[in-house]
Amino acid sequence: MSSRVVCAPNRSASEPSCPYATDPHSPEPWQELIRLDGVDDPSSKATDTSPIHRAARIEDWFQARRVRSSSKRGRVPQVIPFRGYGSTSWIRVLARVVMAEKPDPSEPTPKKIRGWRSFTSPPVPFADVSIQVDGQSLTVQADRGGVIDSTLLVSLAPGWHDIWFRVGDGLAVRGRVFVVADNQRIGVICDVDDTVMVTALPRPFLAAWNSFVRDEHARRPVPGMAVLLERIVRQYQGCPVIYLSTGAWNVQPTLNRFMKRHLFPLGSLLLTDWGPTTDRFFRSGLQHKKDSLERLVADFPDIKWILIGDDGQHDEDLYSDFAMSHPENVRAIAIRELLAPEAILAGGRSHRNRTVDPDVTPWVSASNGAGLATELSRLGVLEWPSHSPE
Repeated sequence: MSSRVVCAPNRSASEPSCPYATDPHSPEPWQELIRLDGVDDPSSKATDTSPIHRAARIEDWFQARRVRSSSKRGRVPQVIPFRGYGSTSWIRVLARVVMAEKPDPSEPTPKKIRGWRSFTSPPVPFADVSIQVDGQSLTVQADRGGVIDSTLLVSLAPGWHDIWFRVGDGLAVRGRVFVVADNQRIGVICDVDDTVMVTALPRPFLAAWNSFVRDEHARRPVPGMAVLLERIVRQYQGCPVIYLSTGAWNVQPTLNRFMKRHLFPLGSLLLTDWGPTTDRFFRSGLQHKKDSLERLVADFPDIKWILIGDDGQHDEDLYSDFAMSHPENVRAIAIRELLAPEAILAGGRSHRNRTVDPDVTPWVSASNGAGLATELSRLGVLEWPSHSPE
């Protein structure tokens, strides 16, 4: 007999509590939003009396109208699962609830999918989602942006596991989580923008073009980076791979398809929400990365991370500060040097003065994955390929 455990999502202290959770017999939150014809601000029903940024109130009002409009057009809540991670005693599940059309099995998958399609489905705030994992039935709740980010206490063996998400009476969809062995000591944290794929992200117009318009098949991978990550995964069997980006959760399916097509190792992708928060007009991408690194250290205190990024944004500053704060949790730092045209599009290089002790934290730089692999091999972080002399 399965158990049913209600697990609250990981919500910041400033995030309002669910405004629809006071009555256990109340309808689903998305149904309540659809009927709120006289309510312009869903967050006004929150029991938390802390002030909410006006931009967040406007966004909530706008999304509520989008949910109502989608429901009138016959769309229903659906879960988009993301890859999670965990240990042998807990897992972190990640997903997003949006209003979407029911999938048609007879309709062929489009050969080309542009980024803007990921942004057209309105999120469903505060939706209750049932999760089936290891014979247990658990219930979690999405946040105001429809994102599920919850920690579940379950016991699983190391490796990949399937979990199933269901919202309301809809069809269950499969997600996956990677469970890290208790004796694992090495992991990988890899930036995405200009490290996995060439994006020129800091330029606003180019970032918008890459995210909303440009075809995913036209995106270019950074040469040799997939091979570098695959070598690390093969050498350190069972190591977790975490892809960290300031991109929005909306582009996660596109990024997953891109990385699968270019043979990047499977891993969890940690993204963020764009737009206002409850206490500021726009989210900080840098703070998202800092918080993610700190959480990973708390989640896996015995793991030393190989940090991979580029010199076009804040990765050098971020990784250097992290290594000084947690030298026992960093195995090496590998920075991809942008090519001259890429550096111009990215607004220049960071020119970070390395403040980490190279005897404590190895630091290497190169223009591509092959160069980084060579430098990591020279320092003993990676083994030399059998066909290559030292």
